Amino acid sequence: MSMEINNEKMSDSLVPSDNESDNNEISDSRVFDDSKLAKLNSIRNQGFNPYPYKFEKNGDICEIQKKFEDFEKNEGLMVRTAGRLYNIRRLGKMIFADLGDQGGKIQVTLRKGNLPDEDFETFKTLVDSGDIVGVQGTLFRTKRGENSISVSEFSLLSKSLCALPEKFHGLKDIETRYRKRYLDLIVNADKRDIFVMRSKLISEIRRYLTDREFLEFETPILQNVYGGANARPFTTFHNCLEQKLFLRIAPELYLKRLVVGGYEKVFEISKNFRNEDIDTTHNPEFTMIEVYEAYRDYNDMMDLTESLISELVFKLTGSYEVKMGENTLNLQTPWKRISMEDALKEYAGLDVFAHSLEELKQIAIENRIEDYEKAKTYGEFLALLFEGLVEDKLINPTFIYDFPVENSPLAKNHRSKEGFVERFELFLNGWELANGYSELNDPLEQQKRFEEQDKKRKLGDLEAQTIDYDFVNALGYGMPPTGGMGLGIDRLTMILVGLESIKEVILFPQMKRED
Repeated sequence: MSMEINNEKMSDSLVPSDNESDNNEISDSRVFDDSKLAKLNSIRNQGFNPYPYKFEKNGDICEIQKKFEDFEKNEGLMVRTAGRLYNIRRLGKMIFADLGDQGGKIQVTLRKGNLPDEDFETFKTLVDSGDIVGVQGTLFRTKRGENSISVSEFSLLSKSLCALPEKFHGLKDIETRYRKRYLDLIVNADKRDIFVMRSKLISEIRRYLTDREFLEFETPILQNVYGGANARPFTTFHNCLEQKLFLRIAPELYLKRLVVGGYEKVFEISKNFRNEDIDTTHNPEFTMIEVYEAYRDYNDMMDLTESLISELVFKLTGSYEVKMGENTLNLQTPWKRISMEDALKEYAGLDVFAHSLEELKQIAIENRIEDYEKAKTYGEFLALLFEGLVEDKLINPTFIYDFPVENSPLAKNHRSKEGFVERFELFLNGWELANGYSELNDPLEQQKRFEEQDKKRKLGDLEAQTIDYDFVNALGYGMPPTGGMGLGIDRLTMILVGLESIKEVILFPQMKRED
């Protein structure tokens, strides 16, 4: 190849890798395409580097496309850009291809005579769809009105050795898309848009909170004592310390230590890990944000959650309405707020406290609600029956508040309802999206709650919390009245892009090993 913009010869100092022979031939591989390997060997045998170090662009494809808006001014403009080749069409003395980068695609054309003959033949015989190239050329429109670059020089920047999926069918297999996300992103531009939305969402959450003087902190992922949620942890072992450690299930207890220390408005966007089932709304590694504000309660945190999400949805989508399957969700404020007890009456026609415990057990059995045998109290049956009979009916945003104390060990006792705590959960599309409390700051009550949870754990409840005595000790120094909220980033992304599988919004979801 004699192209001016890719004339890097192979360095004499480069040592062939283990799978290369002395003459630069590459051995057979079950992974790579044989014809592509042959073309790579041919390129190297000509003394050229198929993986150069750099290419100078004067514009991305999206920027170049915008120049066509004033075509009379920019016709014939010289541009230099780079991207991946798709759908190469070889038609005698003309070659057409689509060149794509992060922001879009544009057609490139190579005409014999517009660039050296040897370069034209090199492109024709050795360049494939999937290769990454740099091009230099002028802007023009074809007779069909398609925006194009007439190439005068090109540079091979990365020779692909794996064949892309067939152009008319693309990559449809869900298993392959999740296992080979890089390939999914290469061939399915609409999937890239999902993760652009996710990135913008996280940035906007940070902006919203920092504009309101919240401080972002980082807390430990490896913890001596796991806590902050009812979940089974992942365990590991630290060789130097010679002790078991746990991957965090939530950052809650450390963030509240910071409130004890004097920070009044804190948050963390955190990776959490829970050793639980995998389904359409659960992944063992997931992302959430937790927010804590001193001198606030759970009513204030409902206000914050409502304002945050509605503002983000409108800013990122231009509307308060989002489509989820057959449902259109309306996130225009104000949102519905109803106690758990009243929600069960409204949506299931059931007054828990009008029945005996034995009757509640029979109701659970008749409705095929799992784990009914674990419920021993009215509070436990209230939470169990709400989950089984109401949750999936909460399509538009609804705050469920006032939870039984039995399943809320970190929330403050209700100021007026015995047996309840000041806790809320936000439901949308039948999913729990956020969870918040008036945070428990009585150290003696917190120790008692932990001890009750620990008894459940020792009796076989693997999701019950352990006792974090250091956190109890921290509360002993005094934590101001505090409101807290946790929001699932993955599920909120699902809402924004209208998808009902969490694996669609996590770049590399957990999958069972193929072997």
